[in-house]
Amino acid sequence: MSEEILVNVTPRETRVAVVENGMLQELHIERGSQRGVVGNIYKGKVQRVMPGMQAAFVDIGLERAAFLHANDIFRSTQLDTGEGDDAPASAPMQVQIPITELLRDGAEIVVQVVKDPIGSKGARLTTQISIPSRYMVLLPRSRVLGISARIEDEDERARLKSLMTELAPAAGAYGYIVRTNAEGQPAEALAEDVAYLGRAWKLVEENSASAKVGSCVYEDLSLPLRAVRDLIRRDVEKVKVDSRETCERLREFAAQYMPELAEKIEHYGGARPIFDLYGVEDEIGRALEKEVPLKSGGYLVIDQTEAMTTVDVNTGSFLGQRNLEETVYRTNLEAAQAVARQLRLRNLGGIIIIDFIDMVDAEHRRQVLRTLEKSLARDHAKTTVYDFSPLGLVEMTRKRTVESLQRQLSEPCHECSGRGTVKTAETVTYEIFREIVRAVRQFDAARLLVIASPKVVGRITDEESNAVAELEEFLGKSIRFQADGQYMQEQFDVVLL
Repeated sequence: MSEEILVNVTPRETRVAVVENGMLQELHIERGSQRGVVGNIYKGKVQRVMPGMQAAFVDIGLERAAFLHANDIFRSTQLDTGEGDDAPASAPMQVQIPITELLRDGAEIVVQVVKDPIGSKGARLTTQISIPSRYMVLLPRSRVLGISARIEDEDERARLKSLMTELAPAAGAYGYIVRTNAEGQPAEALAEDVAYLGRAWKLVEENSASAKVGSCVYEDLSLPLRAVRDLIRRDVEKVKVDSRETCERLREFAAQYMPELAEKIEHYGGARPIFDLYGVEDEIGRALEKEVPLKSGGYLVIDQTEAMTTVDVNTGSFLGQRNLEETVYRTNLEAAQAVARQLRLRNLGGIIIIDFIDMVDAEHRRQVLRTLEKSLARDHAKTTVYDFSPLGLVEMTRKRTVESLQRQLSEPCHECSGRGTVKTAETVTYEIFREIVRAVRQFDAARLLVIASPKVVGRITDEESNAVAELEEFLGKSIRFQADGQYMQEQFDVVLL
């Protein structure tokens, strides 16, 4: 599989694209005005403890107070030495100690952001500090030694476990999770990471002691550096950067932490924009649309709502060759691969419901589910897929830490306020008639002027002209209509003259 990482740098925006076999798979965006805070460590102050929610609001200097649940205050006891991921995730635990015994109003506390502010929600916090490096994640408040579940070779897992058992005590009473990138790495590389993480944590402790409340005591790397740290692997052919300055920075970073991969970073100096060359810009445009066409002629419809994301699979123009069941099966197999890619590309998280086309054959359902799981295996975000429900739906979750691509790049339509629909011209016409009657009965006026959108006025003066004449006769008032291109379809004003 051919995989390339493209880095596009502009003064106010940096974008990183992951391209596999010529197709865009992931897009990461960082803007100067909206830089994410996930991974940052803050010195905060407890604003309010809420026993009823087993949580507290903490002031960390952001626009909205951040949220800290009691489960995220406990030490992680659910990561064992055989499991883990590239980053530690707090699994839900049974809360046994009331939050009032753990925190009090006004207390100062060192916390880490695990989820950016999304929509109206503030950032999500944890006291389980974790600092990632190239090959591992430091857990300074834990003693667990974990190996990423994505390292499947048992001999390699045992080797890494043995190495970390030797390295960890020498570095202090800290916990570590060995990341997927550590597979096949020598002991020297791991030792360097352990030393680096030890220095980083010492700096955090020093900064925390002297810092003011609401200040950041540790900031995660910028997007290009994170991309090199987290995304570059042995199967990545090239990392192309269109900024010479950023390219040099990435090479220096790679030379320090991953010298064997530094040669893969190269500067792109072509006249054509790098994202245009690989068709990334077109893919971004398509990723903002609801409908996703499939090669077979079928299509997906993706709806992102506050509660969940729904994906509907349709055969479209795909007629198949043998029978209906085979047509449905083929469409669903293609859709499963497309869904996995779209979730990754659009960075959709939370609860996801996939409505595959109904299949009678149980083996077909199993194969579709297997294809979906296999396609999700390359996703960096943690995913959990459940079996088909009695209604034929597949329920799954995908870990969400930042806003989706749509919410990063778009805003609610100012005309429909995000509903996705507007009232018809006919509906608005009858609303105007009702408002005219209401105004005449409430106020005394010789005549009335109605200002509305051209489409609505056009309908009133044409199709509804008889209704207007009847209304004028009924009210005994003259009514004049004026079209204004500045008015949206649902907007209108009834002016008394």
